[in-house]
Amino acid sequence: MHAYDSNDLKRLFGLSAAAVRALARAGHLNPVRRAGRLNYSFEDLIVLRTASALRAANIPAQRIHRTLEKLRAALPAGQTLKRLSLTPLGDRIAVREGKMLWESESGQYALALDIDAEPADLHMIRPPAAAAPAAAAPGAAALYAKAFELEDSDPAGARAAYQASLAADHQHVDSRINLGRLLHLAGLLEEAERVYRGATRPDAVICFNLAVLLEDMHRPADAILAYRDSLALDPQLADAHFNLARLYEEASDSKSSLRHLLAYRRMMDRDGS
Repeated sequence: MHAYDSNDLKRLFGLSAAAVRALARAGHLNPVRRAGRLNYSFEDLIVLRTASALRAANIPAQRIHRTLEKLRAALPAGQTLKRLSLTPLGDRIAVREGKMLWESESGQYALALDIDAEPADLHMIRPPAAAAPAAAAPGAAALYAKAFELEDSDPAGARAAYQASLAADHQHVDSRINLGRLLHLAGLLEEAERVYRGATRPDAVICFNLAVLLEDMHRPADAILAYRDSLALDPQLADAHFNLARLYEEASDSKSSLRHLLAYRRMMDRDGS
């Protein structure tokens, strides 16, 4: 549990005090008052972060509340929202549960290629407007560009093109990142792990995506190591701090959890200034 006032929550998530109170009244937040201050659990923070992202995507507040209510009603006893994530699906809301994606209103499963936003939690690399780096072997850059264009219409073809790009240049980092992400979204978790771990040069995004993958493989200790590796390479990865704070909280390491949560908060304060 961590103590926050309305100004803290505004800086962290961009939510007004009225919006936070509405979430609490609806039962989506369960803060505990201690020494005159409200203390929020990590699940509360996940709800706030999710509500913030959906509001930023112009999802109406009423629909956000309704989705959260339906999710809580459908969860088995004792299970929390920590393993779920919400993402905009056009003007609707999709729920990601491991490798599965379903629409909150209809309960129907959706295809990952239907999502307008980037996949939840995973980082992807877009082709630069300029030419590919000169270090890339001939053919690798063209295959990478072809793969990226195929992602929405033909994910399997995109994976094959990314694999061909890596065959042409084993060190083409962008192809490795996007191939691992597509394999992850397709539920080919072990293949995705092999792709990420096949990198011969350290890269922060590869380490971050590997950590997300290891979480979905229910390997939290390995995920912690991968998140730490990503921060060693890029200390400005705010999401890595947030996810580490959650994993340390689940591991009952409150000191480490608070350290990473404070680091996340400092970055949000700086970016909001």
